[in-house]
Amino acid sequence: MMSVLCVGAGGFVGAVSRYGLGLIPLASGLPLVTLLINLVGSVVIGAVAEAASLAPTALPRETVLFLKVGLCGGFTTFSTFSLETLELIEGGQWAVAGAYALASVVLCVAGVLAGKLLARALLPAA
Repeated sequence: MMSVLCVGAGGFVGAVSRYGLGLIPLASGLPLVTLLINLVGSVVIGAVAEAASLAPTALPRETVLFLKVGLCGGFTTFSTFSLETLELIEGGQWAVAGAYALASVVLCVAGVLAGKLLARALLPAA
């Protein structure tokens, strides 16, 4: 039951944070807030995964669930990314949609790597 509560609490924090950031108006009309949200979430999940791997006793299971499944799951958003990409396509902005999709995937995978490298730099190997 504690695991479920940790995931739920993390999901609440992540979703409310994403909602708040989504209120930021952008003049460009590009889905940059979603890209930023997904990039930050990718760095966080990479760091948490690596920290849990390097120092499994330092991060309790419930903390990992709160951060990885709850916070990152509630904060990042593949469905919004997909919707925004389709809306760009439907608006005839094929090149922008392609660039957005490519940038999202490349930057977010790089973000996970950056998070893992950050955790390695900050935590001694067990």
